Amino acid sequence: MEIFQNTLMVSIIVGVVLIFGIIALFSKFYYKASQGQALVRTGVGGITVSFNGMMVIPVLHKIEIMDISLNTITIERKSKDGLVCKDNLRADISVAFYVRVNEMQEDVKRVAQSVGCSRASSKDALRLLFDAKFSEALKTVGKKFDFVDLYNQRDEFRKEIIDIIGTDLNGYILDDAAIDFLEQTPLESLDPNNILDAEGIKKITEITSREAVKSNFIMRDKEKTIKQQDVEAREAVLVLERQLAESEEKQKREIANIHAREEAEILRVNEEERLKSERAR
Repeated sequence: MEIFQNTLMVSIIVGVVLIFGIIALFSKFYYKASQGQALVRTGVGGITVSFNGMMVIPVLHKIEIMDISLNTITIERKSKDGLVCKDNLRADISVAFYVRVNEMQEDVKRVAQSVGCSRASSKDALRLLFDAKFSEALKTVGKKFDFVDLYNQRDEFRKEIIDIIGTDLNGYILDDAAIDFLEQTPLESLDPNNILDAEGIKKITEITSREAVKSNFIMRDKEKTIKQQDVEAREAVLVLERQLAESEEKQKREIANIHAREEAEILRVNEEERLKSERAR
């Protein structure tokens, strides 16, 4: 009986040790993905992708971590390389494109095979992959808008860029785009020997000259209106001053007449009193 109990105790201890050993091995060989990461396992069984976690057995497998979080690629076109609009005016523009690896196993595999897990979110790799495509999309869409329309309809411009580029980019996906900066390219940055720039310079000169004439007309009209208002105000003041002077003179005359009547009445009364006195004597 005692031997049986000892054997049972040993078996339990061995079982517990075995369980803890399995748990330890599992925890050691189990890799868990963090938010914004994908695990890519190669080796026995081929390429396996997981967005949660997986077992990796040394020698048989190799594990790599791919960053699938959102990345930004900024495309700038400025100065002599500014974006040419429909009216041949150039625009200095900066557009931010928000790109990430699509969270689908097949897309992650495609990126892992074509770019590599470590370079999947590298700024240099992303620019190498998409700079030409995004720049071409900017040029294509820019040619559909006059500069003023491009400036006033930024959201429509952004939507058309996204439509032309598309969202499927060989395993990557374009989430959105944002116009960070947009202004007319300065006149001094344009090349008069370039046909498009020459046309742009001509239009800028025509527009600015026309607007300058309008502005000057408005300023002169403003000065004329102000002067006219000053004259009218001065005339109104003079009229009021004249009316005031007439009123004062009229009042003076009336006061003088009253004084004269009073004096005459006093003289009359005095004369009557004198006559009475004469008669009485």
